[in-house]
Amino acid sequence: MKVGLHLGLGQHLTMTPQLQQAIKLLQLSTLELQQEVQSALDSNPLLELDDGSEPAGMSSEPHDSTPEAPDKAGETLDLDQRSDMPDQLPVDTAWDDIYVGSGSGTGGEPVDEDGDPIETRNAQAESLQDHLRWQLNLTPFNDTDRLVAEAVIDGLDSRGYLTVSLQELADTVQHWIDEVPEEDEILAVLHRVQQFDPPGVAARDLCECLLIQLGQRPAGTEGLAGAQCLLRDHADKLAAGDLPGLMRATRLSEAEIQQVMALIRQLKPHPGEGWAGPDDEKTLIPDVVVRKHNGRWRVELNPEAAPRLRVNSGYAAMLRRADSSRDNQFIRDHLQEARWLIKSLQSRHETLLKVATCIVEHQRGFLEEGPEAMKPLILRDVADEVGLHESTISRVTTQKYLHTPRGLFELKYFFSSHVGTSSGGEASSTAIRAMIKKLVAQENPRKPLSDNKIADLLQEQGIEVARRTIAKYRESLNIPSSSDRKRLL
Repeated sequence: MKVGLHLGLGQHLTMTPQLQQAIKLLQLSTLELQQEVQSALDSNPLLELDDGSEPAGMSSEPHDSTPEAPDKAGETLDLDQRSDMPDQLPVDTAWDDIYVGSGSGTGGEPVDEDGDPIETRNAQAESLQDHLRWQLNLTPFNDTDRLVAEAVIDGLDSRGYLTVSLQELADTVQHWIDEVPEEDEILAVLHRVQQFDPPGVAARDLCECLLIQLGQRPAGTEGLAGAQCLLRDHADKLAAGDLPGLMRATRLSEAEIQQVMALIRQLKPHPGEGWAGPDDEKTLIPDVVVRKHNGRWRVELNPEAAPRLRVNSGYAAMLRRADSSRDNQFIRDHLQEARWLIKSLQSRHETLLKVATCIVEHQRGFLEEGPEAMKPLILRDVADEVGLHESTISRVTTQKYLHTPRGLFELKYFFSSHVGTSSGGEASSTAIRAMIKKLVAQENPRKPLSDNKIADLLQEQGIEVARRTIAKYRESLNIPSSSDRKRLL
């Protein structure tokens, strides 16, 4: 094979480390941003939180009385004018290729004084399985029964229901010990686990879940016997809302049926709710706050969600008097890294505020009147108005939340497609969903509105929506069909 040199033209996308960092910060949620900023504060001694107070600075008097040291404490340096610190790094380079981080972890993450990653110090929310295992450790079991109970706990889904059969539990235990437990023994262990907190956990179906919760109610509870009878022997009629059939089968009056139904509605169909994983337990912090002041809507960043950093002037002043080139290089590297992070954060704040302001301008009707006044809005509309790309708008609005007088909403909530009206205008799909929800809430439970009837009612308001569109919107709102919504009064 002959070796040769060939010249060719081509195009490829390249990004500087600064642009990569800016994009990364832009798409982070509030909690992720706080973790990123805290990690930077732990690893970079030249960064500090800007709380609005005067920088404390370090004593400018050097220990060896070097004449070149500055005379004033906390002397401000013109950091942006240093010729040895470039404004941009070459494209397709990495931070670690240019600057050495201060973290000592194997992956570059900051570590504590014991050498453990700082992230491992964050406490995690307790899961449902952890809560049940804690109770299991306090309950007397022999070795075989404990293994069965472990298998039961591992077989629960996020709702708290047991998703494996008794035979599958026996097969699981057989992998751990040679002895195969009997079905009666497995069932006995299951019943003991079903007495754990939360009530109704480890049930195999909805009726069993509700019966377990009823079994833990005081014996004198009104309607307890009737509720257990309905769930155990007449669940099909109960699900269908067959009031006359229930009255004939149980010989209970309508008032007694109402009392039983009120008791059943107090039960929790999904006992696993509230015990989700740590990711589902994160507290939502608004990134932007909108409030009305003097008749005008004002949009501002949430100070708690918009961390502000500054360069520690005391450490920066040491750059002029470093005793060795190694110290000098260490400070210079972290100073440039701090500058770029501050600029990226400032760019993120400005972009987020600009996009949120544009959204609020378009959706003033929602703030004044509610979801029914929502206007159609797509990413392109905001992108054209603020002069950014649609992909940037998508990053800005993902996992970013706006606090309004009507509640906390993700910025993506304010984007929706449009549906034509009889007058030639457009209606937001979000507004139509709100109208459907309002109509269903006001309907007669004995005669629920069908999808065709809802379409006719919206037609009277000038909104032309097909029946199948109504069905799609209704299902997205988790509203059952008219036949399933018919319930006992």
